[in-house]
Amino acid sequence: MSPSLPTPAAPARRGVLPALIGLLLGMFVSMLAATVVSTSLPVIIHDLGGDQAAFTWVVTATLLTTAISTPIWGKLADLFDRKLLIQIAISVFVLATAAAGFSQDTTMLIACRAVQGVGAGGLAALSQVIMADIISPRERGRYMGLFGAVMAVATIGGPLLGGVITDTLDWRWNFFIALPFAIAALVIQQRTLHLPDRPARRVRIDYLGIVLLSSAVSLLLIWVTNAGDAYAWWSPQTALMAGGALVAAVLFVLVELRSADPLVPLTLFRNRTFTLAVIASVATGIAMFGTSVFLSQYMQMARGATPTEAGVMTIPMIGGLLIASVTVGALITRHGHWKPYLIGGSLLLVAGSATLSTIEYDTNFALVSLYMFLLGAGVGTTMQNLVLIVQNTARPDEMGVASSGVTFFRSLGGTVGVSVMGATLASSAASLVADRRAEIATALTALGADGVEVAEQLQSGTLPQVSALPESLSVIFEDVYATSIAHAFLIALPVAVLSLIAIALLPNLPLTRMTTNERRQAAEADLATVSVSEGMDALAPTARADAGGTPDDTDSGGHRHAGQ
Repeated sequence: MSPSLPTPAAPARRGVLPALIGLLLGMFVSMLAATVVSTSLPVIIHDLGGDQAAFTWVVTATLLTTAISTPIWGKLADLFDRKLLIQIAISVFVLATAAAGFSQDTTMLIACRAVQGVGAGGLAALSQVIMADIISPRERGRYMGLFGAVMAVATIGGPLLGGVITDTLDWRWNFFIALPFAIAALVIQQRTLHLPDRPARRVRIDYLGIVLLSSAVSLLLIWVTNAGDAYAWWSPQTALMAGGALVAAVLFVLVELRSADPLVPLTLFRNRTFTLAVIASVATGIAMFGTSVFLSQYMQMARGATPTEAGVMTIPMIGGLLIASVTVGALITRHGHWKPYLIGGSLLLVAGSATLSTIEYDTNFALVSLYMFLLGAGVGTTMQNLVLIVQNTARPDEMGVASSGVTFFRSLGGTVGVSVMGATLASSAASLVADRRAEIATALTALGADGVEVAEQLQSGTLPQVSALPESLSVIFEDVYATSIAHAFLIALPVAVLSLIAIALLPNLPLTRMTTNERRQAAEADLATVSVSEGMDALAPTARADAGGTPDDTDSGGHRHAGQ
């Protein structure tokens, strides 16, 4: 008799919802701590005496360490207790966030945000891996409403709450707001998150791979962030940093090819689904991180909004993300088809990126809202579902590195995108201010004695608080920053087009109804398809040419996808 396997088609499994609550609360903590300061950053940087480069680095530091740590957390998830790891990640994230509230200058703030990113990388990677442990890819859409609600509350409520705190209390309280939620998340996870036992295996940590990956990503992002400002794009510094990043990347590949237990198994790229999903994730990262950061700056510096108002004004983007995420998730679960929705989402990314690159300081806000909605809907459709289809084809023993691989490249794309967009914005703004120097001088002269104090603030290099400037000057700077931010948004457009092409080429494979543990049990029993009724249903269409399956559609271990 064949071993008894769990029924893959079973509805919501017993204990899934309580476990999801703890997992969702952990994700809420990380999102709230990140979004609550988004509308306050212009005020924070101004109060700490920072410039546009500091503004960019406060954001980039978190994204940098998130990108570096994500594959490391993913690898650890394949080696150690995932429940303990996610609790450690929450603790690191929240403690670093609280420390950021005591920052005395931008250097300390950037350092705290960097540590914060280490915890964020763990939450981003581990939440996806644990989801695969308790919910199958086909069933996951039925729970998307919960994830959509968490994303909406954190992403809409965070900026609004941060704006109110900044306007009524002090911006430092933004960094303490996540503490009670973090404590609740840790308690709930400890009591409700019960993951299946995993087979014991010998632990090998690829320390050299970690060092080389960290070096390559750090050098690349430091170069991109400072090039064109601290030094020219073609300069000795560029040669050292870009060259060093390239050398470290090549060495990383060589080490991973020779390592017995690599940090990022390069065999993953034999899986066409994984490779194309990675390419598509880069555009999603740029759209998600870059636009959310600079849209808030656009509202405050190009439209004269307060932090609270800026939070309200970005609701259309979050509304698009929420509606698309919930609706598409439900449709995927009901019908089992995912590819048409991802193609539609990538088209929305292209449309949103293109339209946002045309905004000016006086663009009708109804149009700006439509542009934000389009971009948000594109992100909501593609972000989670790209991880979903990779988990659908990844080997159970590589679920951690496969899931974190997509998340890593999304974070890397977002980090590079924010760096390049920030450098473009700073360069464009400086050039436009120089072009309008005569107008600025005339406006300052008309202010009389008050003009001297304003001139000193503008010449200090500190990011100006546009809403506090006299009207004759605020109009000039609103126009300058609107034009500069529109130029920055234009960078996301070609990458969004590349994402559309990658998604169109993805193999259209059916979603399995088995969780990671069930697939592992099936593989061990060598009954991955023949003893599971749903697997038998999936086998026929996968073998037909009209279902998108070809003899080449195998995973990194050489297994047919229908049999997983």
